[in-house]
Amino acid sequence: MNSVKLWQLYILPFIVVFILLSLETLNIKIGGLISFHELVKSSTSVVQINPENLQKALVAKVIDGDTIEIDSGEHVRFIGVDTPETVHPKKSIQCYGKEASNKMKSLLSNKWIYLEKDVSETDRYGRLLRYIYLPNPDNPAEAIFIEEYLIENGYGKVITYPPDVKHHDKLLVAQKNAQAENRGLWRKCQINY
Repeated sequence: MNSVKLWQLYILPFIVVFILLSLETLNIKIGGLISFHELVKSSTSVVQINPENLQKALVAKVIDGDTIEIDSGEHVRFIGVDTPETVHPKKSIQCYGKEASNKMKSLLSNKWIYLEKDVSETDRYGRLLRYIYLPNPDNPAEAIFIEEYLIENGYGKVITYPPDVKHHDKLLVAQKNAQAENRGLWRKCQINY
C-alpha cells in the first residue's frame, strides 16, 4: 500500500506534467500555423505573381522577422522592411521583435515560397536580398507579399536602401495605413521615426 502511494506521489505528477507539456507543444505546432485562406481574410497584401519568373525555395528556418534560411543553406534578408531585432549580437531584443519573429515562424516555417530579386544580389553580410511571396497552395499565381504583410500589420517598418526600391511606394502606403490604424509596433512601442 505504501509503494502505491509513493508511486502516486512521485511518478504520477511527472507523467501529468509530461502529458501537459506535450499537449501544449502539439497545440503550438498545430495552432500556430496559419492557413493561406485564413491569412487572406485579414490582409490586403494578396498579389498576382508569375512563378516562372521567380526563384522557388523551401524555408528551412526563420531566423527573425525579416531574415530566413532557405533549403540551399543561404540566408535571405527581406527587402524594404525592417522588423525589431531578436537575434542581433550587439542589441537586446527590441519591442515587438518576438511578435514579428513568431509571426514569420507561423507563416513561413517549412513552406515553399517565391523569391524576387530587385537590383542587388546580397547585402554586406552576404545574405541574399529578396522580396518574399507565400503562394496560395491552390493557385500558385496568387500570393501574399510578405514585406507588405509585415508592414501593414505593424510587425515592421519601411526601410529602403537604393537601388532596391521596386516596391517602396507600395510599402509606404502599407506603413501609413498601419500607423493610422495604430497596428502592432505603432501601438506597443516608442518609435523614433
